[in-house]
Amino acid sequence: MENEGIMSKRVRDFSKNIDIIQTILIFLIALLVPTFLGGILSSIFGSTSVISTNSQLIVGTIVNAALVTSAINLKGWGKILGIVTMPSISTILSGYVFGTASVYMVYMIPAIWLGNFALIYSYKFLMLGKNKHYFLAGIIGIIVKVAIIFGLFNLINVFRVFPEKLVTTLSTAMGTTQLITATLGVIVAFIIYKLENKKSN
Repeated sequence: MENEGIMSKRVRDFSKNIDIIQTILIFLIALLVPTFLGGILSSIFGSTSVISTNSQLIVGTIVNAALVTSAINLKGWGKILGIVTMPSISTILSGYVFGTASVYMVYMIPAIWLGNFALIYSYKFLMLGKNKHYFLAGIIGIIVKVAIIFGLFNLINVFRVFPEKLVTTLSTAMGTTQLITATLGVIVAFIIYKLENKKSN
């Protein structure tokens, strides 16, 4: 199937050992960064510091960079779906990023999964499948990801699932913050991509 072929595309073939190592590293980042980084930052800098209060931006940037790197370097549905689903679950379980709002983020898990997949798919399809520019794939992926997450948040909010006092906070988190972290993640992943190319050459 064409989609199966798209999921099997990556920027280049890696040795088996390199493939295993980078898969483990990306999975660990997707699991551990959302779970622990917020708490670590809070412990080091204090819970009221600028860094700690903006932990969502830091965590989100790292996670989005991991998503893009996995799109470029990993292949196969199993690995991709693991990367797509892991960050949102670990973020909610940790409770650091969204604090008291974390329990309500359960309703957003499918939207976040779809958004993450859209970002990865844009790179698989456009950059690796159609030879389009890295940043063109990134821009389209970011737009689609944010549109999915923010759109579904507003759709769910029609049913008054979220407490009124948290709606503004969650709306920002699902809209503006997603846009910022996805953009920064694409930039960070581009630096990693260029460094990898330089090292391989």
